[in-house]
Amino acid sequence: MTADVPTSIPGSTALLHHRIGDRLLGEPEEERRNPAHPDEVVAATPRGDATTVDQAVEAALAAQPGWAALPAPARGAILLRAGGILSARRDQVTTDLVREEGKTWAEAYGEVGRAIEILQFYGGEGRRGRGELIPSGTPHTMAYTRREPLGAVGIITPWNFPIAIPAWKTSPALISGNTVVLKPAGLTPLCAWHLAAALADAGLPPGVLNLVYGPGGTVGETIAGHPGLAAVSFTGSNEVGRRIERQVQERGARVLLEMGGKNPLVVLDDADPVLAARIAADSGFGVTGQACTATSRVICTPGVHDRFVAELAAQAARYRPGDGLDRGTLMGPVVSGSQMRSDLRWIETATEEGAQAVVAGEQSGDAGQFLDPTVLIGVKPSHRIAQEEVFGPVVGVLAADNPDHAVDIANDIPFGLSAGIVTNDMREAHRFIDRVQAGIVKVNRPTSGVDPNVPFGGVKESSTNTYREQGAAATDFYTWTKSVYLGFDHS
Repeated sequence: MTADVPTSIPGSTALLHHRIGDRLLGEPEEERRNPAHPDEVVAATPRGDATTVDQAVEAALAAQPGWAALPAPARGAILLRAGGILSARRDQVTTDLVREEGKTWAEAYGEVGRAIEILQFYGGEGRRGRGELIPSGTPHTMAYTRREPLGAVGIITPWNFPIAIPAWKTSPALISGNTVVLKPAGLTPLCAWHLAAALADAGLPPGVLNLVYGPGGTVGETIAGHPGLAAVSFTGSNEVGRRIERQVQERGARVLLEMGGKNPLVVLDDADPVLAARIAADSGFGVTGQACTATSRVICTPGVHDRFVAELAAQAARYRPGDGLDRGTLMGPVVSGSQMRSDLRWIETATEEGAQAVVAGEQSGDAGQFLDPTVLIGVKPSHRIAQEEVFGPVVGVLAADNPDHAVDIANDIPFGLSAGIVTNDMREAHRFIDRVQAGIVKVNRPTSGVDPNVPFGGVKESSTNTYREQGAAATDFYTWTKSVYLGFDHS
């Protein structure tokens, strides 16, 4: 099936359909509006249900044997071509990403580039393969392992990275020989369509990637409980993730969850406060703070605390929110009205608990979805704002007595996704790396932003911490190991 790519003209509406097998199904009825201009309908999608999921799983199961039988280099070639197609459409896809999610142009352009890199990386994996030759204790016997696909898998993705996350979940699944049922977030349907269209136009056979739209309470829940799906990969909230985990495990299937973060950035006395503030602002206010790896807590030792706060306040003043299609905008709108209300409640809760706003985030714009950055000081480790994920442009600053105390504060949370430190003392940097409880550790770099060829994942409540996403390690989740003993006669 070759898909027509919707026209990306500001003010236009893309009418989308489920992509199941070789068919486009469902009548567009659910509207997604531009968070910078809520009167503009960016896309309309059908409202899928359990029957839609059944159809998608049936198509995925029918296509899987043929897809797995295709040599891995041939599967990889399709992913590589898809990366080239997406590259040719990069400006168009960037425009749509800005319009439906709210990122700035630079952020959206970078995210589309990341999706391209992911397709290219896993396309290359088709020529590497994975397995091990092992010495056998039995004479005249060769022992080796090979990786086998699981079958048809379900993938549920969030709205905050609407093309990168679908790409980094589907690509390792596809290169491993699996077929996919993909449910993107309702707030960002168009970017998932672009990814699926690029793969289809690259020659992906019908039924290998099936795209289903609809609410999480029906489509997502049906995917989690569907007996035809051998695994489910989910990125989203902890509440939903743990519910999906129980459903998948009850039927004995494999599950991978990537969930929340409350990521610390430790700033030591020897750090350059200007550099530290830039790192904190980039990761705290970039993508409007709507990233699971965003810096939401900065933990300062006494000698740098006041200088850092002054510099961070100055950085925050630069992040004036606006329409991401304006190339001068440094921070886009909050993704939705409900997320805006949540952000404002968190700021109110923090001040009620005793924190002080050095820079107070205020709601602005006729649309009501623009929120200025917030910098809070006087935050205590016990405050809710220091323990729970906000998912907005809100950074709390905590005080620590010394580097060891800073690490204790960093670890004193339920989450463990990303953590960073700013220091010129490599001894302290390595002590931090040794002690901090996080799946990703950054030294003198923002807590957000990762390479597609490096494993990604967290510990504690941030992840199931069983498998990793991205890099060659991502194929572990989508495959199982077959051990082979090959005997031969020397007589």
